[in-house]
Amino acid sequence: MKNLVWLLKWILKAAIFFTLFAFALNNQQEGAVRFFFGTEWRAPMVLVVLAAFALGLAAGVLAMLPGWWQRRKKTRSVADEPAAAAPPPAPAAPVAAEAATDTALASIPRHGL
Repeated sequence: MKNLVWLLKWILKAAIFFTLFAFALNNQQEGAVRFFFGTEWRAPMVLVVLAAFALGLAAGVLAMLPGWWQRRKKTRSVADEPAAAAPPPAPAAPVAAEAATDTALASIPRHGL
């Protein structure tokens, strides 16, 4: 079973790789990205798409950093606090009362119920 899962993972990885490789081969024509003030960048289309993906990834990571830092700071502050004192154990129930209840129930006649 383990080998089957491993094989399926590698087949999926190979399929993704070959799909992206075919995409890159099909998009070798030149593309232009036009910026402000008449400047433009000319490169193969696959590089333009890769650059756009990388910029989007970087923007997403930068947008998530403040939340990560807050959670990390909160986790560290909780970990640094001394452990709260454990509540005292509940008092043990008196054994004599349980024995009296058991003997009282034993003295009740049962009528075939």
